[in-house]
Amino acid sequence: MGSKEQKIALLNQQLEQLGSITNSPSVNKTSIIAHASKYIEELKERIDKLNEDVSASQPSRDDDEDSLPAVTVETLEKGFIINVFSEKNCPGLLVSILEAFEELGIELSDARVSCSDSFRLEAVSDVRFSISLSD
Repeated sequence: MGSKEQKIALLNQQLEQLGSITNSPSVNKTSIIAHASKYIEELKERIDKLNEDVSASQPSRDDDEDSLPAVTVETLEKGFIINVFSEKNCPGLLVSILEAFEELGIELSDARVSCSDSFRLEAVSDVRFSISLSD
């Protein structure tokens, strides 16, 4: 019995964390999951918008298409890592990315940047941010 109770307690704790991360006002398990799903969709839309903005700021020559920044997000136990890489260093790219983080409410706990010939950013967040999901 103890094992089953521990699993239930762990599941409830994880649901609480999910609700906290997504700023869900719900206490109902189904509502928390539904809210988290909407939250993830909102994040995906914002990432797509940022990718579009970055693409629009790039020169439109055909040989530059391969140099568009690649953005990946990896989840961690308590946060996530955002990696941005571009074959070419674009003036103002770091500032644009940091402004986007600020606009999204993402607080970084660590970041590494290299922008000599190419551009590389590895930013770590501990998930202490909020995004409002408005209709």
